[in-house]
Amino acid sequence: MDIALDEARAAAARGEVPVGAVVVRDGVVLARAGNRMRALADPTAHAEMLAIRAACRETGDGRLVGADLYVTLEPCAMCAGAISFARIRRLYFAAGDEKGGGVVHGGRFFTQPTCHHAPEVYEGMGEREAAALLKAFFAQRRAENG
Repeated sequence: MDIALDEARAAAARGEVPVGAVVVRDGVVLARAGNRMRALADPTAHAEMLAIRAACRETGDGRLVGADLYVTLEPCAMCAGAISFARIRRLYFAAGDEKGGGVVHGGRFFTQPTCHHAPEVYEGMGEREAAALLKAFFAQRRAENG
């Protein structure tokens, strides 16, 4: 989770919402990424999506069987779908997202009968630091925008 938090801090420094993700298999980091929605003008450029895409390129496979994903914020429904399709083994996320989460909040993607693969889900690892990054980022945005 420390690597994901580093990616979240780097995203914040770029003016992006501070979310970071890392894909690991057998103790090897396959990919790491932070949000880049503003930089890429792409609403799908969430940290999870970018890390999954990069890990798939790294392995040459569209499925990441046996891989684990660490992310600093509960994935949205779009990212949960990608996690399922990639066959991620375990999902670890730091802070829950009551408004936009799709795993334990919102649509709870992995519990739907149409979900073909659900990873093991572990929440709360690094929650305080991830939540503090997000709160500080949005407080600064509110102060800048008056």
